[in-house]
Amino acid sequence: MAARQLHFNAFLFGCGHHSAAWRRALSPIEQLGDIEYYERLAGTAERGLFDAVFFADGHSAGNPGTGPLWHLEPLTALSAMARATGRIGLVSTVSATFHTPFHAARMLASLDHISSGRAGWNVVTSMFDAEARNHGLAAMPGHRERYDRASEFIDVALALWDSWTDDALVLDRKGHYADPDQVRPLHHEGPHFLVDGPLNVPRSPQGRPVLFQAGASEQGRDLAARYAEGIYAVAYDLPAAQAYYADVKRRVAAAGRNPDKVAVMPGLVTYIGTTAAEAQAKQAETDALLPTEHSLAQLGSFIRQDCSSWELDAPVPRLPPASEFTGPQGRYATILRIIDVERPTVRQLLGRLAAGGGHCTMTGTPEQVADQIELWFTSGGADGFNLMPPLLPDSLDEFVDRVIPVLQGRGLFRTSYAGSTLREHLGLERPAVA
Repeated sequence: MAARQLHFNAFLFGCGHHSAAWRRALSPIEQLGDIEYYERLAGTAERGLFDAVFFADGHSAGNPGTGPLWHLEPLTALSAMARATGRIGLVSTVSATFHTPFHAARMLASLDHISSGRAGWNVVTSMFDAEARNHGLAAMPGHRERYDRASEFIDVALALWDSWTDDALVLDRKGHYADPDQVRPLHHEGPHFLVDGPLNVPRSPQGRPVLFQAGASEQGRDLAARYAEGIYAVAYDLPAAQAYYADVKRRVAAAGRNPDKVAVMPGLVTYIGTTAAEAQAKQAETDALLPTEHSLAQLGSFIRQDCSSWELDAPVPRLPPASEFTGPQGRYATILRIIDVERPTVRQLLGRLAAGGGHCTMTGTPEQVADQIELWFTSGGADGFNLMPPLLPDSLDEFVDRVIPVLQGRGLFRTSYAGSTLREHLGLERPAVA
């Protein structure tokens, strides 16, 4: 039996995941509308043998004055990036609240064809009223309604991808293009969707794009357990990661699926230096670029409170327990854990959240970062990581050139791609038509 190995996705976001990354003198801020910038980042991740690159997505502009948020639409960008790469997976967020199953299934199947089997879908339900108001809704639907809709959405998308069998295309110029008996309608009629089908895209190279999900709430974890083939997690430290990992793997097993075939990948922010002091200085220099008012506004968006009058060098005011919080659960729970463990001042908490919003941060030499990654991997905290480079392209280059070789030397990460599809990278079988 082959030894278990790490999985890595590269989460590409603007000039980097640190909120002040764009403020650096040499940041790539002018390149955020240039597809070649993203193609170069994907090429770096592919050189590092990552499983995939990943784009998150949102449906509102945020506050344009505080820095870049979204730019190119992800599926459009990934289609171009597919032509500039050969092996790396291409994962996009698609909201089950703002799309329809037919639309999403068609786009993702098209990307899977364009990329020769490298597409993945990060299923989200979205979260902000500002997004809802761009899609004809006065406010976001309630949490339970969003997840009920998402469950039906996924079921319909899966059925659409299976509406063409692998042998449906006949391509007989004197007869049929496709065998009508191998192209099946759905005639789905549920609480949220009416979809006759079949899909108007033949079955794609992977059969179905790989499904990712980031489940933090109870409903989110249950949805991930039923459907996800990769799970993005928020974990501030190893104990939090271990608790989440054990819980979600238990839920996967309870759903009748093999937990070993579902990769749990916490977000990971890294600062790497020749010495630990150099890495820490790099982090501090970047933190210092972020205006305080922006940091407080970011914190306010995470906890849904106005923090503008908080005293920076005083302890963080008491926050409601997670059970009373109606916003996104994962990041809020992480903030509560940081406060509980570190008892930080407001200023210290802002620094913690500046890059990645509370995801695990590893700072040090390549060997020290590799030590921490190995500890999480071997201690029931992670199957791999969703790398969130704080500074692009620098942090991704450093990880690929300096940390990946250490992990390879320890036998923890591949030294070449064994397959050509995202499913093969993740050790997943191609699903049969249901």
